[in-house]
Amino acid sequence: QLQASGGGLVQAGGSLRLSCAASGRAIRDYSTAWFRQAPGKEREFVARISPAAISIVYANSMKGRFTISRDNAKNMVFLQMNGLRPEDTAVYYCAVGRVNTNDPKPYNYWGQGTQVTVSS
Repeated sequence: QLQASGGGLVQAGGSLRLSCAASGRAIRDYSTAWFRQAPGKEREFVARISPAAISIVYANSMKGRFTISRDNAKNMVFLQMNGLRPEDTAVYYCAVGRVNTNDPKPYNYWGQGTQVTVSS
């Protein structure tokens, strides 16, 4: 089970740190990704990190603003979001899988999502 948290309401330019806690399963052997979905839009890739954090990939619009990290000892993954923009408003989901892809479909396990709202 994955539990995402840390969302909230923030002004443009502000920061939030999302957390994804895994229970019942060790995620150290899995790639972990963050996706987001805004109302009326498809689920969008945000960032992903390989099991040992050797490979980290960001969507172009998040580069330089978002940082994904993981703490395998704590069974957690994080997404530090800085310089937030109104267009970042969405529900953010964490997902794990034995994959290396930006496509959400192959990810096996998903958190319930946490709402991020950025006001202008």
